[in-house]
Amino acid sequence: MRTTSEPVPLTPGTILWDIAGDVRLLLSLPAALVLQVAHPAVGAGVDDHSVFRTDPWGRAERSLESFQLWVYGGDRAIEEGRRLRRLHRAIRGTDAHGRPYHALTPAYYAWVHATAFPVFLRAARYLSRPLSPEEERRLYAELLQLGAVLGIDERDMPPTPEDFWPYFDAMVRDQLERTAVAGELLDPRRPVPPPPGAGPLLRRLWPVLRPPLARLHVFVTVGLLPPVARERLGLRWTPRDERRLRRFGALVRTLVPLLPERLRFLPVARAARSAHR
Repeated sequence: MRTTSEPVPLTPGTILWDIAGDVRLLLSLPAALVLQVAHPAVGAGVDDHSVFRTDPWGRAERSLESFQLWVYGGDRAIEEGRRLRRLHRAIRGTDAHGRPYHALTPAYYAWVHATAFPVFLRAARYLSRPLSPEEERRLYAELLQLGAVLGIDERDMPPTPEDFWPYFDAMVRDQLERTAVAGELLDPRRPVPPPPGAGPLLRRLWPVLRPPLARLHVFVTVGLLPPVARERLGLRWTPRDERRLRRFGALVRTLVPLLPERLRFLPVARAARSAHR
């Protein structure tokens, strides 16, 4: 039996249950990742301890599956939150400025989680539909609930959306920078191998396909960053870029709802939705 002090997993009917398993998440998560690693401590932790360079596809798959468990895993979400904290205990070192860091420092761990809110809002605006003010409040409350599942103390997160934005602006202004890892993630020339299990044809075509796919990936990532973060990271964004992103978003909004469920939702979410029905 769960005690009153234990976190409560998310359930069907929440906003996160509806959006966190949609394939459009694959377009929005990279922007959140850039915000995360633009923090010097987080960027140093990824630089020193992650395999994102040597195993980019495997690293992305494991992170995505973990995130899906947070939302759709029920009691498994709580164990996944505990597992992540155990995993992060050993992640420590010195950042590019010579300052010590530890992954479980509350401010750093909370920042990683906090980046979801602005990116979810921007993704909804461009790729699905803007959330109403009431839905924004519900989403933020759900993210606080999810933070508890991950072991984030409520004192380390702003309590309301109104408190969040001054916190976010101060973090961007005073903490974020174009770290080495952020720079790599924003570089369309970053070498990425073909996906594991790619057939002979895809492997042969990969040198031709990778550059335009990489440019699109970086373009959408930069577009979904909050403007204040783009400015802080020295990223160029023109009115023409904005028009292109809006056209791309309109295409995504039109096509994704037409997909069959097996293509529209990620595997963990699809299984959870099926079990709920």
